[in-house]
Amino acid sequence: MRSKNLGQIPGLAEKFTKEVSLEVFKKMCVARFFELNAKKAYEDKQINIPIYLSLGQEAISAALAVSFPKPYIFAQYRSHDLYLAYGGKPMALVDELLSKPTGVAGGMGGSAAFHGPDIGMFGSDTLVGDHIPIAVGFALGKNEKTLATLGDAAAEEDYVLGAMAYAPQKKLPILFVCYDNDLAILTETKVRRSWRVVDVAKAFGMEAVEITDDPWLVMHHVTQLSQKLPAVLNIHTVRHLWHTGAGTDGPPEWNRFQMVKDEFNRLGWAKEAHDIEQSAEEEVKGWWTKAIAEKVKPQ
Repeated sequence: MRSKNLGQIPGLAEKFTKEVSLEVFKKMCVARFFELNAKKAYEDKQINIPIYLSLGQEAISAALAVSFPKPYIFAQYRSHDLYLAYGGKPMALVDELLSKPTGVAGGMGGSAAFHGPDIGMFGSDTLVGDHIPIAVGFALGKNEKTLATLGDAAAEEDYVLGAMAYAPQKKLPILFVCYDNDLAILTETKVRRSWRVVDVAKAFGMEAVEITDDPWLVMHHVTQLSQKLPAVLNIHTVRHLWHTGAGTDGPPEWNRFQMVKDEFNRLGWAKEAHDIEQSAEEEVKGWWTKAIAEKVKPQ
C-alpha cells in the first residue's frame, strides 16, 4: 500500500552526522527552488518547450548523490534534480530550458532530453524506459558503477524488464532506482498492474527494497544495496505538479520537503536548515534572473 511512512526506521536520522544531513538538505533546496523558478518562467512564457518538473521528488536525488557518489548516470525526463544533485552546471541547465545555445545540450535537448557529460550523465529521450537497456549494456561493457533511474510506468515496459533480468545474470554494478509516484500521467498503478517492482526484481535474483522518500531512509538502503549490486530500490514519492507543464490538481499526498524541515526542528537544527534554505532560494533566483535578462536583451 502506498504510504509516506513505508519502511521508516525510528531514530534513523540521528545515525547520520549533522554535516551529511545538511548537505542533503542543501541539495534538496537547490533542486526545489530551481523547479519553482522553472515553473514561474514557464508560466511567464520564458520557456516555450514542454517541461517535466521534479518538484516534490528532490529528497531522493539529494540522498542518492550523497550515498551513491560518482556513478555513471542514466535517467529519463523529470531529472533536473538528479543533474543538480550530482554537481551539474546549474546555469547550463537554466540556459537549456530557455533554449539557449549555452545550454548543457546546446539548447536542443530541453527538459526531457538533456545530458550532462561533466558529471557522467548520459542523454535520454521521451520513449518511456528506453534508457534502461542502454544502461545495462553500458554497465556490461564498462563494468563501472552505474545508476539507472526510472518511473513506475517505465518498469512495466517489456524491454525494461528484460534488461533488468539480464543484470543479475552478469552480476553488473548497477543500481536501479524507481521514483514511484503511482502515476503514468494520471493513471494509478492499481489500474495498470497487479504486481510490485520489488517482487519482480527478487524473482530475477536481485536484492530489492521498497520504501518511502525519506532521505535518511534512502541513504540507509542505498549504502547497503551498493554492496550487493545489481539491486533495485523502489521509492514511493510524490510529483507535486502535472506530468508535463507547471499546473496542479490540488495539494500533494505528502510534502517531503516540509517533513524533512520538521525533522530538523526535532533534531535542533532548525536555524542551520533555515539559513541553507534562504541562501539557496536567493542563489537560484539569481541564476534565473540573470539568464532571463540576458535572453531578452536587445541584440
